[in-house]
Amino acid sequence: MIVFLAIGVIGIVLLLVALFVGDHLDGALDALGGGDWFTGAALAGFLGGVGFVGAAALALTDNPWLAAIAGLIAGVALGLAVGAVTVRLKDSGSGTTPTSQSLTGLTGTVVGDIPADGYGTVSVVNAGHLTRLNARAGMPLPSGTQVTVVEVLSPTSVKVIPTYR
Repeated sequence: MIVFLAIGVIGIVLLLVALFVGDHLDGALDALGGGDWFTGAALAGFLGGVGFVGAAALALTDNPWLAAIAGLIAGVALGLAVGAVTVRLKDSGSGTTPTSQSLTGLTGTVVGDIPADGYGTVSVVNAGHLTRLNARAGMPLPSGTQVTVVEVLSPTSVKVIPTYR
């Protein structure tokens, strides 16, 4: 029982180390040929699964071989799950930086009244980022009006038209 619990505690300690110096730990694992799936968090999940499930199985069955097999199965499953989540999180970004040119065609909301001959403020979501911009329109638009960006005038200002739904 003590051996399984010690393995589980080593997994928790490794998880804490991975939280604070994860990039360095992952770099060391990459040097060993680990790849994207074999991270410090995945190794910690494996060790935690082996240790704690093995200890629970030993307490329930009193059979060390069955406990070792149950721990290994749980450890592999948990390690693969953590590795899959890690890979998915690393690949989740779009890989592109939002630019002002990507604003054309987006819809947003007027948050500061737009006068007929001046600038107001609009809020649009560009690649998941809420962006506030100065805005002009061909007519006065009150706050709360839904608008569509039709032209980028500068990196911080756009021309909009009302969006009718």
